[in-house]
Amino acid sequence: MGTTRNISSGGVLFMSTKGMEIGGPVEYVVTLASGSHGVVNLRCMGKVLRLEKKASEDSGEEPVAVAISLERYEFLRSNGHNHLEMS
Repeated sequence: MGTTRNISSGGVLFMSTKGMEIGGPVEYVVTLASGSHGVVNLRCMGKVLRLEKKASEDSGEEPVAVAISLERYEFLRSNGHNHLEMS
């Protein structure tokens, strides 16, 4: 679990209290919402590119910034029809 800080066509940067292995595979889901078209979930596959520890004054846990690439993605639609994309 984490909090997204930045997202682009190349990947995502999020904050987490748990570190990950650099180069390790990651799967994450991005939810896209549209008022007229409902919700579409984007299932993404990538790998951990870098980790950055951040100092935290209000908690005993150190937050970690995790940068993950976007190598493949798949639209997960509520109607059950999925569409796989390769990047």
